[in-house]
Amino acid sequence: MGVSDTYTRGREMVVERPMAVVVGAVGVLVLLDLARQLATGSMAVSRLLTLLTDGIVVGLAVGLAGIGLSMTYSILNFANFGHGDYVTSGAFTGWAVAYIVAGIGTVSFGDLVLIEANNIGLNISQSPVAVLLGLVAAGVGTIALSLVLDRVVYRPMRDSDGISLLIASIGVALALRYLIAFVWKTGTKGVTASPAKIDLAGVTFTSHELTLVFGSAGLMLGVHLLLQRTKLGKAMRAMADNKSLARVTGIPTERVIRMTWIIGGGLTGIAGYLLVLERGTMSFSFGWVLLLLIFAAVILGGIGSIYGAMAGGLIIGVVDAMSIIWLPSGLTRAAAFLILIVVLLIKPEGLFGGVKTA
Repeated sequence: MGVSDTYTRGREMVVERPMAVVVGAVGVLVLLDLARQLATGSMAVSRLLTLLTDGIVVGLAVGLAGIGLSMTYSILNFANFGHGDYVTSGAFTGWAVAYIVAGIGTVSFGDLVLIEANNIGLNISQSPVAVLLGLVAAGVGTIALSLVLDRVVYRPMRDSDGISLLIASIGVALALRYLIAFVWKTGTKGVTASPAKIDLAGVTFTSHELTLVFGSAGLMLGVHLLLQRTKLGKAMRAMADNKSLARVTGIPTERVIRMTWIIGGGLTGIAGYLLVLERGTMSFSFGWVLLLLIFAAVILGGIGSIYGAMAGGLIIGVVDAMSIIWLPSGLTRAAAFLILIVVLLIKPEGLFGGVKTA
């Protein structure tokens, strides 16, 4: 290719895709500035690796929670605004069970259920059985909640349009949030003790972060195998592509919908529990606040795409963590949403292109 061809292609790109050129130029400037900071010693390599791993840890949890939201959209065709409160419900259920297992016989049962026993403080090293049973309870409890709400609220509205279901989900979100506030109060609860620290390749992880990473990655791998290797996964993909065609070809759509709530609800509850394990605190509204990030991850990846939700969660988490290099800590969340806007301007259907990959 000659110089004139290169010039012609460059000019065509500037004319046809100016936003892509601007984004590319900004990306190059950011990388150059990062290289300058590393070269001059104003930023240590260890600091960069720590920020990157922090972003991956949070991104995996956001992506795991986003799978349920993406499944609901692709198969039931509505944006579930109650999803964030499913996250909160799973976290409170799981930690209440973990407290009961760890403190039964030493603290009053009521204080354990209400997570008011401040001297219990759990970590994975000292109380692995309690933490793991809490993890299971978070998943099972959210599955039960999802099935009950589907039976009471969403199933009678199965043939309604997406707007009606969306409004119903907002009502479900408010009801769940204030029910949790009524039972567990509105204050922020510190639920875990300081975890052990582990040094890997110069980067320090806590045992809670490693639990989140391996737990989330393992569950994502399980979802991939389910979608690609099982009859249920193929039926879910068929329903995501064309629900009417799936129905006439004999796919039991109600059974697939029920399994969608079971899988999505379980993963959502576990994601909430693991996030609290990593952060150490939770409140009645933390899932609602997190919902914006989950939606951003799902939309960035391509709403309706399960793989897109996984990738979108990782991208949002890494951008949120690493933007503190250039932005004040209070504005890092804005950087994550800015990336979302930029990607949608360049690729409106999202990175994975919508429901086709569900």
